[in-house]
Amino acid sequence: MAQAAISLERQFAEPKGLGSWLTTVDHKRIGILYFISSFLFFCVGGLMALTMRTQLIVPDNTLVGPHLFNQLFTTHGLVMIFLFVMPMNSAFFNFLTPLMIGARDVAFPRLNSFSFWLFLFGALMMLSGGLFGDLPNGGWFGYAPLTSSVSPAYLPGHGVDFFMMGVQVLGISSIASGLNFFVTIINMRAPGMSLMRMPIYIWMVFITAILLLLAMPPFAIGLFEMTFDRKFDANFFNATQGGDPVLWQHIFWVFGHPEVYILVLPAFGMISEILPVFSRKPLFGYSFMVYSACAIGFLAFGVWAHHMFVVGLGPVANTAFSGVTMLIAIPTGVKIFNWLGTVWGGSIKINTPLLYSAAFVGIFTMGGITGVMHASPPIDYQQSDTYFIVAHFHYVVAGIAFAMFGAIYYWFPKFFGKMLDDKMGQIQFWVTLVGFNMTFFPMHFVGVDGMSRRYYTYHAGMGFDFWNMIATMGAYVLGVAIILLVINMVRAWTSSEKAPADPWDGRTLEWTIPSPPPIYNFAEVPVVHHRDAFWEQKHGRGAKVARHQHHGGHGHGIHLPPPSIYPILMAAGITLMAAGFIGTFTIWLTAAGLALFIFCLFAMAFEPIS
Repeated sequence: MAQAAISLERQFAEPKGLGSWLTTVDHKRIGILYFISSFLFFCVGGLMALTMRTQLIVPDNTLVGPHLFNQLFTTHGLVMIFLFVMPMNSAFFNFLTPLMIGARDVAFPRLNSFSFWLFLFGALMMLSGGLFGDLPNGGWFGYAPLTSSVSPAYLPGHGVDFFMMGVQVLGISSIASGLNFFVTIINMRAPGMSLMRMPIYIWMVFITAILLLLAMPPFAIGLFEMTFDRKFDANFFNATQGGDPVLWQHIFWVFGHPEVYILVLPAFGMISEILPVFSRKPLFGYSFMVYSACAIGFLAFGVWAHHMFVVGLGPVANTAFSGVTMLIAIPTGVKIFNWLGTVWGGSIKINTPLLYSAAFVGIFTMGGITGVMHASPPIDYQQSDTYFIVAHFHYVVAGIAFAMFGAIYYWFPKFFGKMLDDKMGQIQFWVTLVGFNMTFFPMHFVGVDGMSRRYYTYHAGMGFDFWNMIATMGAYVLGVAIILLVINMVRAWTSSEKAPADPWDGRTLEWTIPSPPPIYNFAEVPVVHHRDAFWEQKHGRGAKVARHQHHGGHGHGIHLPPPSIYPILMAAGITLMAAGFIGTFTIWLTAAGLALFIFCLFAMAFEPIS
């Protein structure tokens, strides 16, 4: 066996150098690229948040003016949703999905590479407006008329163009990625891994992929309509010419509320893998967890107008969407009790991943409770444009960071072959928990007192001073927590100590192979006979992770796709096409991008696959 492993390592050696990263189609490397880039964008978004909180620390502050504040809160929202949470989820999707289902790669490796580079170029294009003082400035939701053909009267500059085209490019990346993981999970599971034997995290990836494929196209259509409004006077959303600005709100929130579950379902899967391992017992109610996730995915498309109660849709529409919003809380509540049932009576081992996962349950529950409150239109009328909504939104979406931090500590050894320091991790956890609640919990109070969101300042004597001071202090505490995480990761990366293959006594297939995994993942394709087969094998209960023997561990039959330069060039082509629509329409730039994309598409079709 040792000789076979050495032979495989020689036959499938990991390529080196910058060029190998630019042309890679290996799902693990692409996952690492997503991880690093999304974490860097997270730091950018965090600095924007600290700037806004510093502006609001005292009344009548003049650190930033209203125009810059508009850019900061708009771009902060876009960065945290589209450039941090979604791509960080993609980092784990890419790295873990093939490993957890016993595959050697995703179904479409070059499409996977294309998705990453399109994400990166779209993100850089959206943020490049900052070089000209033109960051997106119309709200991350892009409401008309602020973004329609009449928007220059309200928002001079090209910030809306950077939003419009940047998000369009990011959306294409998400659709391609969703399609890839849908096909991968359907077609590439290891022999014996039926749907109800899949790890619960894979179920969450699967449902998220379906949501992406159904929710992103309507949003893309809306962005196309916005483009035609702004560049060709199409007037889809211009009320003075017979358009309807409320139409954009429907289009956006038909995407926007499923997007909440696109963000949070992977977090559900992460902690559903972590809690059983550190409780030393199987996940409680696996089937109910699967069915409740399916119910959430279905109901997610029936609640969008609860974001529009104040628009004036009328009592019938408000009542219908209020009822469905209350209904979707039921399958979410099922998961809360499943997690509690998992740890109840378990042999709990306190480590950093467990602490973050447990905190996520509490944080998300609090965000969910305030969400059910706003299923009532009269309450929503009072609080819709106040800081109470900011608090609710951050307890749901920013709370996802707790699950992600837990996942980082849990899977970091599998990603990089190094262990993060658990003692420092626990210190960072408590700093994060205190800073998070110091920052966002006081927003409930100032929201109830009537502080409007999106305003760059407030006057003295309004009663907002104290809690804004506390919230800003909490934001700086959160900044310290992130610095601790960075220090921990850098120390681990520079350490010479290697992580074992299975440091946590894991349940799933990725823990059966070395850390970090070899380029081919599995020398022999596993055959699965049990939902927790690796756990059952280790603890002597009869089930085994069998292996296909026809490869013999010598690499015969192992096919790995070669690197390709065309995905990054195709992504560059689409980005150039989009860049032509920023500012004055530049047809030659769009035409050059289209020509590059078409050329690379045909060239890739004739590229050797081995």
